[in-house]
Amino acid sequence: MDKELQVKLLPLRNRIDSLDSQILELINERARTAQAVGDIKHAHNEQGPVFRPEREAQVIRALQGQNKGPISEESVEAIWSQIISVCRGLEQEIRVAYLGPAGSFSEQAAFEFMGSAIVGVPCPNFDEVFRTVEAGGANIGIVPVENSTEGAVNRTLDLLLHSPLSIIGEHSILIRHCLLTQSGTTEGVTRVLAHPQALAQCQHWLGMNQPALNREPVASNAEAARIAASDPGVAAIASDIAARAWGLSIVAEGIQDDPLNRTRFLAIGQIDTLPSGRDKTSLILAVPNEAGAVYKMLAPLSENGVSMSRFESRPARTGQWEYYFYVDIEGHQHDPAVVTALEQLQHRCAYFKVLGSYPRQ
Repeated sequence: MDKELQVKLLPLRNRIDSLDSQILELINERARTAQAVGDIKHAHNEQGPVFRPEREAQVIRALQGQNKGPISEESVEAIWSQIISVCRGLEQEIRVAYLGPAGSFSEQAAFEFMGSAIVGVPCPNFDEVFRTVEAGGANIGIVPVENSTEGAVNRTLDLLLHSPLSIIGEHSILIRHCLLTQSGTTEGVTRVLAHPQALAQCQHWLGMNQPALNREPVASNAEAARIAASDPGVAAIASDIAARAWGLSIVAEGIQDDPLNRTRFLAIGQIDTLPSGRDKTSLILAVPNEAGAVYKMLAPLSENGVSMSRFESRPARTGQWEYYFYVDIEGHQHDPAVVTALEQLQHRCAYFKVLGSYPRQ
């Protein structure tokens, strides 16, 4: 390196070293303060959850509002999510269940949403994620609920209908699929494995580039990667994270048909979140199969100025062409306008369930 350049860079690098030391001390001071909060709670026999989604959302939003750059608001969220996660972990071990095995998009969503200071609990299917949280084997569960290409994840919707768990948060991630094999080529490969949603999200690419491969659905993309790691005749559709986790090579990257393909995940648990100031409430509703019933059902939302952001239907499986409607509305269930709308809705519905209110991403 040029000597003059070294002379110019030295004071800046020294300044960075000094700032890093100050930042580290401040983070440790924050951690000690968080521990003190926990000590006070324990002294007063406060048994509330360590994870408070609304409080964490408020902290990050306030910092984003104070941010003057050059780092982005997304970077502020990423940095402080990790700091909060570490401080939270000092107070209590947080176990998070998700669809496994290692390298799944659900695992990625779990660690992005909850931070790195958690204990992951990979599960073989969505049903087991719900059961694990319901039984206390995990504090939080992370499950996909909708994809921007393929729509609703129906099994998650069906499980939400009967589960006592509440939705306590949401997180969306960009889904970038890769074709993975042991060798990094498709020579000798006869089958491609993936979750049914992933196969659907890549069907055009597969038809154009690998039409000879038999497509077989499995429980998760990470499970496909696990199988491919032990079978040279199998290709997997999964993430680059799964490739590293299972020692596979990438044949092709970004094979999803929609380059903006995203999946929205829900955090589920046994806590009720308080208003954060920017919230969403999820509901399940049903009405009798009669003319105008759906219009009448939704009228209280409009009459009370409550916006609806999502509306999905699932068959009620009664054989009578009846449906459950999955609805997301803006606002918290304790907000005055939402309280009034929900009271009126309940009187008009044959089935009414609040799945939870939580900070809006």
